[in-house]
Amino acid sequence: MNPVKPPLEIPDPLTAGFRSYQRVQTPRTGRVLARWLAVLGVLVVLAGFLPWTQNIRSYGKLTTLRPQDRPQNVPSTIAGRIASWRVREGQRVQQGDTLVVITEIKEKYFDPQLLERTREQLEAKISALEQNEGKTAALGNQQQALRTGLAVSLSKARNKVAQSRLKVSSEEATLRAAENDFAIAREQLDRQEELYRQGLKSLTELEGRRLKFQQSRAKLQEEQNTLDQARQEQTNAGLELASLQAEYQDKLAKSESDRRSAVAYQFDSEGQIAKLRNELANLSIRAGYYAIRAPQDGYVVRALKQGIGEMVKEGEAVVTVLPIAPELAAELYVQPMDIPLLSVGREVRLQFDGWPALVFSGWPGSSFGTFGGRVAVIDNVDSQGQYRVLVTPDPDLEPWPAPLRVGSGVYGWALLDDVPIWFELWRQLNGFPPNFEGVPTSAHQNKDKVVKPAAGQDDAY
Repeated sequence: MNPVKPPLEIPDPLTAGFRSYQRVQTPRTGRVLARWLAVLGVLVVLAGFLPWTQNIRSYGKLTTLRPQDRPQNVPSTIAGRIASWRVREGQRVQQGDTLVVITEIKEKYFDPQLLERTREQLEAKISALEQNEGKTAALGNQQQALRTGLAVSLSKARNKVAQSRLKVSSEEATLRAAENDFAIAREQLDRQEELYRQGLKSLTELEGRRLKFQQSRAKLQEEQNTLDQARQEQTNAGLELASLQAEYQDKLAKSESDRRSAVAYQFDSEGQIAKLRNELANLSIRAGYYAIRAPQDGYVVRALKQGIGEMVKEGEAVVTVLPIAPELAAELYVQPMDIPLLSVGREVRLQFDGWPALVFSGWPGSSFGTFGGRVAVIDNVDSQGQYRVLVTPDPDLEPWPAPLRVGSGVYGWALLDDVPIWFELWRQLNGFPPNFEGVPTSAHQNKDKVVKPAAGQDDAY
């Protein structure tokens, strides 16, 4: 095809003779450029009325929604020395699998028979407690026997006091009879001496009467001595009754002291038994800590300790385990001025590092390589001047790529309202916040659907 020739210009007869006038005319190229610029300006003006989706942009990294799905450092509960490794980095393990075996470094636990010896100590202490319980029961029986013996002895002593009292009464009556006999013998002796002086009685009869008088006096003295002895026996019986009570009280007090000592030893033994049982339980549990086990199914990411024989402190991390199939979430950080515009369930578009994408932030429908998500958690407290937001996959849109790993970077923008482009440019130039009506609009698919957090999760940490 032949190119179209421009129309011929008809020269003006008035200016045709002036060469300088012809040289100052507008070049044809300039007119074409002006027309193109005019058309372009019209297009720009028209484009300013095209819809533009306002958004909040932020950058973060991939994490997990549930804390138990995040990489976990497995610590050693006790201090020890690494004896052997049972896994290698990158290996898949199941819950309860042995990761590392350690040995003791504290001299208190060096004895390999420590658990058995502690059990023997516990059994010996229990046997001693049983014997002490028998001793306590025997002391109780002894006290009962002492009380019974005290009652019998007191009864006997009281009977003896009563008998001595009766004997004293009897001896007093005998003494009164002897005193009467002595008085009669004295009177008879006096009369006999008077008759002897008168010559009526012989000396032999007088001497006989004197002999009877002396016998009566001796009898009186004997009865007096017998009465004094009976009274002394009565006093001794009373003293014996009083001392018997004190004697048995001393024996009962000593027996009660022994019984209380036995009871105190029993309580002390029970405390030592409880302590030994606690120590035995601790040793049994400690023996299970020599093998550091996987807390859940996952992959061994990194060994934080190397080699054999390296020391491990109490609570020191030994290996890092990543759980299998974690529930991924994008951890984004938003400026405080934008946080009121977000709510749980707000739609978010995400671009992952290492995943090819063509992004038009204002036209999410025209973007390529981005993935949908919804806000699941909004922190109530800022972190270094920004607020953390967790975004989970949108169940109604395409799933996130399977090769994604925890810790990789992610770029996201939360979709807000639709506005003209000129309004967005004007807002950006003035630094105004985006439009916000309080709830997600219906301009985007399923914007009004709220994503419920996983079980056990709140709206914000």
